[in-house]
Amino acid sequence: MASRLPKLLFFFLLLPIALGMAGWQGWAWWSWATAPIAATSETENEAAAVSEPVQIQIPQGTAGQQIGRDLEAAGLIRSHVAWNLWGRWQNLRQDVSYQAGTYAISPTQSLQEIALQIRSGDILQSAFTIPEGWTREQMAAAFEERGAFSAQAFLDATQQLPRDRFPWLPQELPHLEGFLYPDTYLLPAEAVTPEGIRDFMLQRFETVALPLYQQSNSEFSLLEWVTLASIVEREAVIPDERSEIAAVFNRRLVEGIPLGADPTVEYGLGVTQTPEQPLTLAQVNTPSPYNTYINVGLPPTPIANPGLPSLEASLAPPTTEYLYFVARYDGTHVFSRTLAEHEAAQARIRDAIDAGNPTAN
Repeated sequence: MASRLPKLLFFFLLLPIALGMAGWQGWAWWSWATAPIAATSETENEAAAVSEPVQIQIPQGTAGQQIGRDLEAAGLIRSHVAWNLWGRWQNLRQDVSYQAGTYAISPTQSLQEIALQIRSGDILQSAFTIPEGWTREQMAAAFEERGAFSAQAFLDATQQLPRDRFPWLPQELPHLEGFLYPDTYLLPAEAVTPEGIRDFMLQRFETVALPLYQQSNSEFSLLEWVTLASIVEREAVIPDERSEIAAVFNRRLVEGIPLGADPTVEYGLGVTQTPEQPLTLAQVNTPSPYNTYINVGLPPTPIANPGLPSLEASLAPPTTEYLYFVARYDGTHVFSRTLAEHEAAQARIRDAIDAGNPTAN
């Protein structure tokens, strides 16, 4: 019995040391396993090389353990075992769920920071702005320029009318020109596709513009309203003139007078006039469904995508004494009551351009 006491004493003396060493090793491993990957780079150049954010996509319904394995495979965490341990510990305190989406994660983030980012749904988003009055072609070119997708892919998507989700779209539409609401959008990375962006724009039109029409007593059909607003959008530069321009066009519609709107001719021919290169007489006389010098009434579709101010101005245009207007090329217009006044205004503006002062009356 006496011989066993030294052994027991030796055991109890070593036990705290062993436990301490095990605890220290466990803590050392945990500290290593949860530390940022970039933290152990030996040089600044190495740290910079591994600190670039990595995009990782988490599909809907992905299990937490699989997320850990994917993060480890992507070189964003050291150990999926540590990821699982952290998740189990958090589950003891509260329910832990991870949000699907595409994330931009840096190797400079710790395991805990990455987990919190995915739990909170801090996904990668893309911001873009569509100016008022842009056409489908302008949008398509901009998306291709920023590398989102090809211009043709967007044009193809906007020739498809998803009436299953947007049943209010006019039946006679050949494409979505006019209904792609101009605004600033912040979208999840996975939604930046031709169809995804198209649908977001239609949703915004449905939310912002459509209720205005549905709550009004407008005599225009939905297609007529948006078409008129698109012409107003392309004609008006000064906000204060929108209502007057809409009123002139509305009066000409009521009286059966051709609108004579240059932007419709430009849209039909695929050209853009400038003060130095205005539309030619041959272009104005070229037959086209969009030539409102030749055809009475509105063109068959919108010629651009109008913003809210132009939509509001075109919903119920006021009465006006004017039948004509001509651009001064400084954004303003000269409004006239008679054809004689209009022709005199045109002559003054031409003389001013010839004299090198296009903004003069």
